[in-house]
Amino acid sequence: MKINNSIYILLAAYLATFLRLVINNNFFISIIGSFLVGFFINRKLSYKTEKILLSGFFSCFTSFSGFIYFLYTILNQGDWIKFIIFFNLIIIVNVFTMLFGFWISRKIV
Repeated sequence: MKINNSIYILLAAYLATFLRLVINNNFFISIIGSFLVGFFINRKLSYKTEKILLSGFFSCFTSFSGFIYFLYTILNQGDWIKFIIFFNLIIIVNVFTMLFGFWISRKIV
């Protein structure tokens, strides 16, 4: 990979991190990110654009650590039932949101 591509990926990651801090809502961020990942996966993107979006932007925007931290705070409160509900809810909602983004992308062709 060329150095320019790496710079673009880093800039996309920086922008995603900034947006994540501005929005400051893990659940909302994961919903937006899942929809957009589903949307862009179906598009015919160049290799460079795909790497910039998927490896740079979305990997930082929908970071797994935000999801884990959210669940960790619930678990620290000792509420196992709430933890199990949110764990499953987040995964199910994100999968269906990603599929919806994929479906919308196919309809827009």
